[in-house]
Amino acid sequence: MPSTVVDKMIYNEEKQTLRIVFVSGMVYVYKNVPWEVYQAMKASGSKGTFLNEHIKGNFEFEKVNE
Repeated sequence: MPSTVVDKMIYNEEKQTLRIVFVSGMVYVYKNVPWEVYQAMKASGSKGTFLNEHIKGNFEFEKVNE
């Protein structure tokens, strides 16, 4: 089921970065995200809830322009 919040997730395994493209068009890159956390987010029923509960506040991030 498509997320109402997250449009795309792009994981860079080498850099351990998780790029989140929101439905609104905003883009954030979360740093030092383990592969297992990314896999858990992919498997979650709600990407937005997972993001709020497990990513935000737990990983350094930066807002980027695309």
